[in-house]
Amino acid sequence: MALGKMIVFSGPSGSGKSTLARFVLSKLKSIAFSVSACTRAKREGEIEGQHYYFLSLNRFKSLIQQEAFIEYEEVYENHFYGTLQSEVNRLWNEGKTVIFDIDVYGALNIKKQFGANCLSVLICPPDMTQLEKRLRFRSTETEEKIKMRLEKAKEELSYKGKFDQYIINDALETSKEEALQIVSSFIGEAP
Repeated sequence: MALGKMIVFSGPSGSGKSTLARFVLSKLKSIAFSVSACTRAKREGEIEGQHYYFLSLNRFKSLIQQEAFIEYEEVYENHFYGTLQSEVNRLWNEGKTVIFDIDVYGALNIKKQFGANCLSVLICPPDMTQLEKRLRFRSTETEEKIKMRLEKAKEELSYKGKFDQYIINDALETSKEEALQIVSSFIGEAP
């Protein structure tokens, strides 16, 4: 199978990567979203196969053994996220450019594997104070998880230089337009 193009939006939890990826997806017809697999519990309103493939820890580990993932990470202890090769192949077979919304380590792994076929974009919060406010506003995390995510964010943002592009998401409408321009240029499709 010929490799198609890929776009990876990444950044710390609360940076806005999902919002920006969904916006770009809504504006460009040749792009399709790669649904990740994960072992975390489903949040209210999430739909299996649309937001994530929710897998048991045992099933996820079994798929790792079968080399079914193009990338996966144990983001927190026993909380795995990954991209199934079958999902990417399905979208490429439909003639689509695949867009991802994944963690920083997964993004770097995909970029390493797919090189020039992959555009990697890091979404950065304006600062750590704003990131903390966003995480608290969600009301989905315990205090312990918020602290864990903030520590992890500091480390993730240190990889900015390894990405093709980065966007500082401080004004959402400006960030949306910037993301759309970056992706449009990469795939050669006007919005």
